[in-house]
Amino acid sequence: MEKKLVDQEISSYIIQFQEEELKRIATELHEGIGQTLYGIYTSLGFLETGLDQPEMKQYMQETALLMEKTINEVRMLSVELYPPALEIGLVPAIKSYAKLFTSTYGIIVEIESSGTPQDISKSGKLVLFRVCQEALANIAKYAGTSCASIIIEWEPSLVKMQIQDYGEGFDLKEALKKTSGLAAMKGRMDLGGGTFSAESEIGKGSAIKVSLPLEQPS
Repeated sequence: MEKKLVDQEISSYIIQFQEEELKRIATELHEGIGQTLYGIYTSLGFLETGLDQPEMKQYMQETALLMEKTINEVRMLSVELYPPALEIGLVPAIKSYAKLFTSTYGIIVEIESSGTPQDISKSGKLVLFRVCQEALANIAKYAGTSCASIIIEWEPSLVKMQIQDYGEGFDLKEALKKTSGLAAMKGRMDLGGGTFSAESEIGKGSAIKVSLPLEQPS
């Protein structure tokens, strides 16, 4: 039992260190590379107004579109690494990410939050956000659907979250053997002191259900 606790503490420390590094990289992407790319994009638009040849104008427009696509990809990567809205709260962070996810993959994500939002630790917010992020990534890759939903339920001492899609579904036993995504989500919830379960049926979609105890004021 003691060894298990030590292993959990080491794992928690490693995850915390990784998250801090991801936050640093995300900030550099957004405030450094992202701003530089936007400056170039603006300059291209200015140069286009001074061109007379139709061929050159078209080339400049195509280059500007490619630059805009790159800026959006950098923005998506930055938010995936560490969402700024997480500093405000779990629900705003998930809503912000879902909006960017929809614009990137074309999958509409409906979000429903019920109950009174409670105080949640920074580590707790990160655990739930990462699970949501991983679940949506799996939906984009495998579900073959155009819609998904995220339901968040707040209770006095517990927060529950369900990420559901209405796509192709999968064989749960086989998926647990082959993919690391489900194992990663379960591992995060275990370390955070929460619970994890997955449900899926071929042709009817799948659902990820997690819950996390909330820290009570002393």
